Amino acid sequence: MHDGTHKTHEVHDLVDARMPVETPVNSPAPLAAQSAAPGVAMSGAGGLVPRVEAAPLDEAALAALATRIRAWGRELGFGAIGISDTDLSHAEAGLAAWLEAGCHGEMDYMAKHGMKRARPAELVAGTRRVITARMAYLPAATLADKTLSKDWRQHERARLDDPHAAVVSIYARGRDYHKVLRARLQQLAERIEAEIGAFGYRVFTDSAPVLEVELAQKAGIGWRGKHTLLLQRDAGSLFFLGEIYVDVPLPTDADDAQNMQEPRDRPSRAPEQPGAHCGSCTRCIGACPTGAIVGPYRVDARRCISYLTIELKGSIPLELRELIGNRVYGCDDCQLVCPWNKFAQAAPVADFDVRHGLDRASLVELFGWSAEQFDERMQGSAIRRIGHEAWLRNIAVAMGNALRATCDGHDGQDRQEGRAAIVAALRAREHDASALVREHVQWALEAA
Repeated sequence: MHDGTHKTHEVHDLVDARMPVETPVNSPAPLAAQSAAPGVAMSGAGGLVPRVEAAPLDEAALAALATRIRAWGRELGFGAIGISDTDLSHAEAGLAAWLEAGCHGEMDYMAKHGMKRARPAELVAGTRRVITARMAYLPAATLADKTLSKDWRQHERARLDDPHAAVVSIYARGRDYHKVLRARLQQLAERIEAEIGAFGYRVFTDSAPVLEVELAQKAGIGWRGKHTLLLQRDAGSLFFLGEIYVDVPLPTDADDAQNMQEPRDRPSRAPEQPGAHCGSCTRCIGACPTGAIVGPYRVDARRCISYLTIELKGSIPLELRELIGNRVYGCDDCQLVCPWNKFAQAAPVADFDVRHGLDRASLVELFGWSAEQFDERMQGSAIRRIGHEAWLRNIAVAMGNALRATCDGHDGQDRQEGRAAIVAALRAREHDASALVREHVQWALEAA
């Protein structure tokens, strides 16, 4: 999910977390229209809602409300709810340095709003607290499937080792997480409103300049791993993050941790620190296929496969194409090697169940989709926003890599038949209407 140092989950917010990155297609209205003025509340959709000032809540009432918010969050399927203040000044220098180094690549929106990303109260005027929620996305069937090996990660690695398999990042195999989380965060905000009356709030899910991992870490619901994703001891890193900016002075998790007589009663104490439970482990850094994790807590998006297959609009750099392997949308490698992901939890909702066989599809199968089939099958999916052209670009690169992996002539008949099918599929698009697709198809066919 980083700060000058990565997703969406689309991807992580690369400066703030991993991939998923921030998705402009779901961006809110212009920031100038987002500030909550006195007497109004920010709706989840970003509109202004008339509001009557309610009597202020006393300390005991606020503490009771915070407890209920966590309970309501669990009822809505969130694995954890944390509450933090809005002070992220400690992250500003790292964010500025990351942007100055150009690590955001073509993601101009990462720099567009300056330091508002690290200043919640400037992004939405009147914000006093941030409620951060996380929700697991590993499909329940993946953990329940007895035909898989003991560890689902072994199955994923086996797919990566099959050059003919089309590997789609786990988080993107089901319904678009932006829609799922935003709807449930909105429900949570409405529960709060039903309890205390109208209040100022704004719902975010990887859709605005928000330092999600910094806020989550400050709220004590996890710590930043060296791959820049948020980690948690009983959930690993396979979860999405979302936030509600509120104008209610709720007690923060940091306050609770300081005031608690026996901290051991609390599974995690806010705020967490980067690498809190990573120790000397650097498996995620070593596992990155393109070397995008340039150091602990720092990702250079320009080399990240999630960026290359999702955010990059033009040609994939030649020197990085072979390193992408058969990953056609996103990359999970740093998560697959993380020891904490043996505790990854199943998604609490069916929305993240695999659609259209994306956990077992072949390159040839997906490359054969027409633009109409792509739009129809990816309806409601985060994948749809990259468009059919980029989809074909990505798969063409993976096909080129499959040809290079099977070019020694010593493979069995099945592999040779698979190789012939890939060549035929590429030949069928040699004269595609898109220059971008033609370029990558030609590169792939150089290994035919």
